Amino acid sequence: MKTAVVLFNLGGPDSLDAVEPFLRNLFSDPAIISLPNPLRWLIAKLISSRRKTTAQAIYARIGGKSPLRELTEAQARALENTLGDGYRCFVAMRYWHPFAGETAKDVAAYAPDKIVLLPLYPHYSKTTTGSSFKDWQQVAAEIGLNKPTASVRDYPDHPGYITALAAQVRTALQEARPKGPFRLLFSAHGLPKKVIDGGDPYQAQIERTAAAVIAALGEDASGLDWLVCYQSRVGPLEWIGPPTEAEIKRAGEEALGLVVLPIAFVSEHSETLVELDIEYREVAEHHGVPFYIRVPALGTDAGFIAALADLVRKAS
Repeated sequence: MKTAVVLFNLGGPDSLDAVEPFLRNLFSDPAIISLPNPLRWLIAKLISSRRKTTAQAIYARIGGKSPLRELTEAQARALENTLGDGYRCFVAMRYWHPFAGETAKDVAAYAPDKIVLLPLYPHYSKTTTGSSFKDWQQVAAEIGLNKPTASVRDYPDHPGYITALAAQVRTALQEARPKGPFRLLFSAHGLPKKVIDGGDPYQAQIERTAAAVIAALGEDASGLDWLVCYQSRVGPLEWIGPPTEAEIKRAGEEALGLVVLPIAFVSEHSETLVELDIEYREVAEHHGVPFYIRVPALGTDAGFIAALADLVRKAS
């Protein structure tokens, strides 16, 4: 019995020249901009052209490309080793290589008896997991890849995932406590408010994860000052909040240090390595935050990989 496990992630440009087409792919997705073509294509072209220089500067600060493909491949290999015989893991990115169409051909060549679709988004949104699943279904149909397929839709409070997060947070809390009073920020990628108002479960699932982590911390969370906030706002629409940047400024006004957990991200990329580590750290320093500790993403953490393996086995 052979099972192919397809790990889905956002993807990222593999060079500075790839930044503009990556952005164009992102904003051409109807799950991101819900307008009919050719209007959506024209808007995507305009946005990617205008944001190109700014985005290139961001990626230039982390080596001229996104590390997401390599990090996701490392997670795939770790998961494959944990699952053992009978499983092979593949990576499919939504907006840059390897695209789902490329990966589907590799899966077909493997000739599995079953396929498990595994998003590296613990929290479901139509803009992430929903978009990736729809894309996969389309390309699989195009090449006649019709093997029995199971999907892991989300896992916001899977015990292994929560335990792994809590362990990372506990280490950061131990570092923070001798430094003085502080607040724990669970920072998640934001979404336009209209997406949530339309029934998307993302925000509720983020809040479930945060509450579960606090519960898992047990006595270590006694008296802990914490809240959920949202980063990476773009465009004129109203987004869910409170904004992470505003909470950083408020912490400075209250003379509180910060421990920041990127709760929605399981891999390091531009929004952790640049936005959180560089830009928001500078905001914290400018506004008098006494100290700023950023909790690392889970990556290939053994507990997290074991949680993914459990999800795959239950699905398969």
